[in-house]
Amino acid sequence: MSSEKVELLQGTLDLIILRALSTMGPQHAYRLAARLAQVSDHPLSLNQGTLYPALVRLEQKGWIKGSWGKTETNREAKFYALTKAGEKAVHVEAEKWRRLAGLVDKLLLES
Repeated sequence: MSSEKVELLQGTLDLIILRALSTMGPQHAYRLAARLAQVSDHPLSLNQGTLYPALVRLEQKGWIKGSWGKTETNREAKFYALTKAGEKAVHVEAEKWRRLAGLVDKLLLES
């Protein structure tokens, strides 16, 4: 995979975070960002200015819930977990993404 940084389409980060929380369980923001960078072979670098607004947005939608706890290094951190609405949103948003990706792929093949 290329080491170039990847720019995400608006709304894509929300789906990525939801999917990560659905597979990883509750996570604090730093661990979530580190894991997403690792899984993407590091072209996906999420800084605080990108990740925290997405977490706030998802929490405002009721798709995730934050609660304070201790990290593996005994530091205080907010852990985010999917809500029932968030579990449903993962599937709905993933299907929307698949339709969009299929459309873009079709349009690129026809050009």
